[in-house]
Amino acid sequence: ISVSAGQGKFLQMLAMMCNANRILEVGTLVGYSSIWMARALPEDGKLISIEFDTHHAKLARKNIASAGLEKKVVVREGMALDVLARLQEENQAPFDLIFIDADKPPYAEYFQWALKLSRPGTIIVLDNVIRNGSILDEDSKDEKVQGVQRLNKLLAASDEVSATILQSVGLKGYDGMAIAVVK
Repeated sequence: ISVSAGQGKFLQMLAMMCNANRILEVGTLVGYSSIWMARALPEDGKLISIEFDTHHAKLARKNIASAGLEKKVVVREGMALDVLARLQEENQAPFDLIFIDADKPPYAEYFQWALKLSRPGTIIVLDNVIRNGSILDEDSKDEKVQGVQRLNKLLAASDEVSATILQSVGLKGYDGMAIAVVK
């Protein structure tokens, strides 16, 4: 369920292309994507990753420390919508890259928070938006599919971003990522 090595490298390259100094990740799992992106950060760069599951957060911190990145990466535990609201309350500086790979039903809400925590030029990436083509099923009862469908409608209607979806076929099957740039 984590990103593939190719997807990790892609995220790292996006961070490099936008000269990311601050990265936000929603959905840490065990820190694999965090490590890929954090390796693109400058010495004073920071990646904040949000993880709901305490066990996953513990494993992520261990993996991040093993990679020598514990000074650049902070794993915050809790419900993502709550942690995102706290980040705004803390007046965090805008993020340069935001990667969302968490529970799918609230993807539209995660995207809306990403916009609040961004600046013009911020890249927002959302994983698993093709779902083996099931997003085309308008009658789907799958809440994950419905969450991604709501996101796609939001992206299509948004004046705040320019967005596209890249399809991928590989180790993880047929899926894809939505990529948006804040205007």
